[in-house]
Amino acid sequence: MKLSEICEKLGIAYNGEEREIAGLNALQEAGQDEVSFLENPKYASQLSATNAAAVLVTASMAQQLPAHSIPLIVDEPYIVLAKASAFFAPQRLEHDLPETAVGEGTVIEEGAFVAKGSRIGANCHIMPGVFIGNNVTIGDNTILYPNVTVYRDCVIGRDCIIHAGTVIGSDGFGFATTKLGEHIKIYQNGNVVIEDDVEIGSNTTIDRAVFKSTVIKKGVRIDNLVQVGHNCVIGEFSVLVSQVGLAGSSRLGRNVVMGGQSATAGHLSIAPFTTIAARGGVTKNVDKGGVYGGFPLMEHKLWLKLQGKLARLLKA
Repeated sequence: MKLSEICEKLGIAYNGEEREIAGLNALQEAGQDEVSFLENPKYASQLSATNAAAVLVTASMAQQLPAHSIPLIVDEPYIVLAKASAFFAPQRLEHDLPETAVGEGTVIEEGAFVAKGSRIGANCHIMPGVFIGNNVTIGDNTILYPNVTVYRDCVIGRDCIIHAGTVIGSDGFGFATTKLGEHIKIYQNGNVVIEDDVEIGSNTTIDRAVFKSTVIKKGVRIDNLVQVGHNCVIGEFSVLVSQVGLAGSSRLGRNVVMGGQSATAGHLSIAPFTTIAARGGVTKNVDKGGVYGGFPLMEHKLWLKLQGKLARLLKA
């Protein structure tokens, strides 16, 4: 879309240089054909380094933008971004794309649906009830059990096993709330990328990214009933046990283990070779590998001592 067209649809006054806009992106990752936003003054220092063609900002922060980025002055940049995200949402299902390419030895059972534009590697097994959307890529030797759903544009590597009922690429839980308490949907226009040798249990959900990709790196093992939020990155060979919940933009290093019903708040990172015990609650970054438990999170040995002291107090 043309920048002037976007501004007209959003009710933003603009009569400056015309630019062709390909999409939206985060401030630090936006390219010269993308629009970004910033509302929280805490991150204002990032404005000067952005490559975005234009940025939705308040008047108080507009002067910090570099010369090549056009300020789009609005009172509530996050609300306006939510409205703009709808302009770049792809069609749910397209029928005029090339036919699906299927590798040698692959079996697609009756009752599975594969949309056009997708590519499935060799020796895969796609079982009944599977739905594969447009432009999905699946590597060799991958198995999708019954009723797996893979939304459009997602990528699954080779030698993967996806068990029954799992959903890959559903919308992340994203919305902007107005001052009146109304929720405006932020369209999730990214995808999910699952690398090689990943196994995912039944009825797990992995949300697509707002921008770019939610990434599950090679060798990861995910149990049944796990929720992975939008824009998360799960490091190589990590293990997520049943009922783990990762809020959006969580980043796990390699070989992280999360016990049953443990969870993270959003936008946090966990160091490589960290273990979070069952029901552990991660509310801040974990910068050093080790074993942690409890809520709020602490070293597991300390948590065990605390539980022992509490038990003795109750007996007194």
